[in-house]
Amino acid sequence: MNRVWLVTGASSGFGRAITEAAVAAGDIVVAAARRTAPLDDLVAAHPDQVEALALDVTDIAAAEAAVDRVAARHGRIDVLVNNAGRGMVGAVEETTDAELRDLMDLHFFGPAALTRAALPHMRRRGSGAVVQLTSMGGRFAFAGVGAYCAGKFALEGLSEALAAEVAPHGIRVLIVEPGAFRTGFAGPSALARTATVLDAYEDTVGPVRTGLPETAGREPGDPAKAAAAVLTALDAEEPPLRLPLGNDAADAIGDHLERAGAELRAWEKVARSTDFDE
Repeated sequence: MNRVWLVTGASSGFGRAITEAAVAAGDIVVAAARRTAPLDDLVAAHPDQVEALALDVTDIAAAEAAVDRVAARHGRIDVLVNNAGRGMVGAVEETTDAELRDLMDLHFFGPAALTRAALPHMRRRGSGAVVQLTSMGGRFAFAGVGAYCAGKFALEGLSEALAAEVAPHGIRVLIVEPGAFRTGFAGPSALARTATVLDAYEDTVGPVRTGLPETAGREPGDPAKAAAAVLTALDAEEPPLRLPLGNDAADAIGDHLERAGAELRAWEKVARSTDFDE
């Protein structure tokens, strides 16, 4: 039986690529996006496989209703892909509460609500998969992207616990951690900047603020190959919990893990000195 997918942020980038890959595999995709016009060509080409759905994932009530609508129409949801997102550059001190909350709504609370809504349908069938598009920035952070990484960190933590909770019900969780891909993420219309810019952070955040947009269209990652990797992982007998994508992500995450291990070893004696003496 072909799978039924619900993919958010499906009008471009990874969402579009995953939608196309699922359709090529013969599956049915409900492609959700705030603006559905960019999906018109896919719907026209595959009217029996692609349905466009207008959805802002930060509208929790609408997100929950969307899941129920998909399940009612198709009888099930086999794969939920939480992909909708955007970038933001700015120092932590420059980031307002409103800016931070907006990002957390998009990258954490929206996906959490969609996941909660999909789980009862998956549990009833004893199968399903939740794919969380985070980032290599869901494993580590660097100057200028603290607000962005905060939401990705939060979603990864939630998803790691979720994976252990739902495994007995036949549900898989896949955390996808891409590096730099040609998705439009760094483009001027997609990458937000904090409204406040402080001179104190010019040396640390300034290069990110100016340099990241310059990479737009020249990123090494191919979204179509990323989508193929996601489908490969979902179909694996023993899929990973986390799937880094891209040479840059594999290198950076590997380096981060090595540095974290070295730091633990350097401070292990202090760490172990804090229990009560028996």
